[in-house]
Order: sequence, then C-alpha cells, then structure tokens
Amino acid sequence: MSQPRSDADRIRRRDLHDAAAGVAGPRLLPWTTPEGKPCYLSTNGRGYLSDLADSIETVQLSMGEEVLEYARSATAPGAQTQSATEYRWLARRLTEALSDALRVADSRGQRIPDPEEATEDA
Repeated sequence: MSQPRSDADRIRRRDLHDAAAGVAGPRLLPWTTPEGKPCYLSTNGRGYLSDLADSIETVQLSMGEEVLEYARSATAPGAQTQSATEYRWLARRLTEALSDALRVADSRGQRIPDPEEATEDA
C-alpha cells in the first residue's frame, strides 16, 4: 500500500494542477445530497471546502486500498472460507470503494484541461 501524501505535497500538487488547468468550472465534490444528487463547488481550488474535499477524497481512496487488500487476502487460494453474510459485507464495501474511486476520478478528470483547449490558449 502506498504512503499517504503529506499536506504540503498535496497542496503543491493541487497548485501545479490549478496553474496548468486554469481551474475553471464547478468541482464535483466527494459527497452527495441526502437524495443522492451530486454536489458541486464553485471554487478557484482554494479554501476550506476545497481542502475538506481533498481530505475526504484521500480518506476514501485509502479506505478503498484497505478494503481491496482485505478482499485479496479473503479470496486468496487457501484462505479461510467466509460465510455468505461476510462475503456480502465484503461485496458491499468493495462496491462503496469502487463508487468512491470512480467519483474521485470523475471529479479530477473534470479538472484536467482539454488538450485542444490548452493548445488554442497558447
């Protein structure tokens, strides 16, 4: 499992990304409304909510790595057989982790500048 990034490294990476991307448009946040609808933030990439979103994304991805590590050991050849309830629990956690990871990827992908737009601006 990879080491978590330090706050300084995370901020540096975000600053580099923001400078390259121009940070335009709303940011998809890593949480939803109680009805399950997406939440967006109009931001320049800085501020309390942006930092909170970055922290939550980091936690979500770290939790996903832990669940994946557990799933690998639980399903490895020779591993102790689990009950149906335990396998359902594992499937639910893996589903949640995949959902979180896809949301983070979508959010970060939306913030990457389109190569065609970048060359037009140059």
